[in-house]
Amino acid sequence: MSNPGGSGGNTEQVWRLVDDHREEFVGLADRVWEMPELGYQEHRSAAEHVAMLEEQGFRVTTGVAGIPTAIVGEAGDEGPVIAILGEFDALPGLSQEAGVAEKRPRAGEAAGHACGHNLLGSAAMLAATAVKDWLAAQGIKGRVRYYGCPAEESGAGKLFMVREGAFRDVDIALSWHPAPFCAVNPAISLALVSYDFVFTGRASHAAASPHLGRSALDAVELMNVGVNYMREHMPSDARVHYATIDPGGIAPNVVQSRAVVRYIVRARELPELNGLVGRVQKIAQGAALMTETEVAWKAISGMSNLLGNSPLEQAMFDNLMHLGPPEWDEADRTLAREIRATLRPDDIAGAHLRFGLAPDMETELCDRIVPLGSNGGGKGIGSTDVGDVSWVVPTAQIRGATYAIGTPGHSWQLTAQGKSGIAHKGMVHAAKVMAATAVDVIRDPALLAKAKADFAARTAGNPYVCPLPDDVKPALDMAAGG
Repeated sequence: MSNPGGSGGNTEQVWRLVDDHREEFVGLADRVWEMPELGYQEHRSAAEHVAMLEEQGFRVTTGVAGIPTAIVGEAGDEGPVIAILGEFDALPGLSQEAGVAEKRPRAGEAAGHACGHNLLGSAAMLAATAVKDWLAAQGIKGRVRYYGCPAEESGAGKLFMVREGAFRDVDIALSWHPAPFCAVNPAISLALVSYDFVFTGRASHAAASPHLGRSALDAVELMNVGVNYMREHMPSDARVHYATIDPGGIAPNVVQSRAVVRYIVRARELPELNGLVGRVQKIAQGAALMTETEVAWKAISGMSNLLGNSPLEQAMFDNLMHLGPPEWDEADRTLAREIRATLRPDDIAGAHLRFGLAPDMETELCDRIVPLGSNGGGKGIGSTDVGDVSWVVPTAQIRGATYAIGTPGHSWQLTAQGKSGIAHKGMVHAAKVMAATAVDVIRDPALLAKAKADFAARTAGNPYVCPLPDDVKPALDMAAGG
C-alpha cells in the first residue's frame, strides 16, 4: 500500500501547488463552459488549453495523431512519464444558463457541458501543472504530460491517439470524471462501436406513382424494428441505441431515396461486441431485402472496455482517504437543494445505488469517500475511450464530486452546475488526488513496478486489439453526440 503524505510531506506540498494555481484553472474551466463545442470541433476550447499550457511553461504539441484539437503538453526530463488525461467536448442540445435551477437554455447556444468536460480538462491540466512545479522544486527526474483529448462523447479521440502511438512511451496514465461522489472509478465499462447504415432506394411521387418508389426510410424503420426484437435475445448488460441522422428529406409526398441511421452497440468485451455488430448488420441486410433497397455501412468510432490496475487504484484511494471529501459552504448546499427539487426520487436513489451506497434522500452533496471496489453491482455502466488507453498503459481514474447527488448525466441540471462553487471545489479536489498519485509513482519505484506487473498480468495472451479497422479515420466533421 502506498503511503500518501508520508514521504517528507510531498503530498501536502503538491496539494499546496494545486491551490497556488486554483484561480487560473477555475477561470479556464469557466471559459471552456462558455464556449461549448462538439467533438472534433473544440477549436476555441483547445486554443484556451494550448494558451494555458504555454503560459505554465509546458512544451506543447498540437495536431496529435492528425487531429487538430488533440494536444500534448510536456514538462520535465528523463525518469518515468506520467500522463494525465483531459477532455473538453460538450454535448448537443443541452444549453443551459449557469446557476439557474430551472430549464433555461442560453440564447443562441445549442450545446452545453452536460458531462462536466470543461472541468475534466481543466482539473487534469491543473494536476499536471502542480506535478511540473513539484518536479522542478525537488530537482527530481521525471516527465509529466497533459493530454488534451477531443471527442470523448462521440468520436473516441483517445482511440485514434492510441492507434497512432501517442502513448507509446508513457509509464502510467491518470484521469478523472465529474460525478456526485468521490470514488476510485471501478474498471467496469462497455466496449462500443458506432456505425452509420446508409440505405439507398428510388424516389418517386408518393401519390401518383408509389409503386415505382423504394423507400430508404422504410428500410431504416424496419431495421429499427428488427433490432428492437433482437434486444430480447442478447446479454442483459449489452446496449444498442440508434438515431436517424438523415430521414431522407422533409417532403412526405416524395418517396425517400436515401436515409441514414447511426447505431451504437455496446457489450462487456470486444468478442461479444463483434458478435452483436454482426447481428445488427444482418438485420440491416434483411431490411434492405424487404424494401428492395441497398444498404452499406461504415464504422464511425469505437471504444474498448476499461482494464483495471489494482496498485494504481489503491494509491488513488489512499490519496482520496487522506484528503477526505470536499468541503462545501452554504451557497453550495443551497444550489444543490434547488437542483434536487427538479429531480425525481428515483434519480436521487439511483445515484446512490450506482455507487453501491444505500439511498439517502436527505444528503444533497458528497460527504464521504466511496469504499474501494464498490460499484453498485455494475449498475449504470457506460463507455469511455479511456478504455483504449488502459489497454496500452497502466491506467487508473477517480470520480470527483462536482454536482448535487441525483443529478442525471447529460442533463440541463448538470450543465447548470458547471460554473458553480460545487464544480470549482470538486475539480480542485480531483486535481489534488491525481497530482498526489503521480507524485507517489515518481517517488516510489516499487509502486510503478507493481502497476506495470499488474498490467502485464492482465494483458498476457490478450493484447490490445483496436475495435476499429485501420482504414477508419476520425470523423472530424461529426456533429451528432454519442
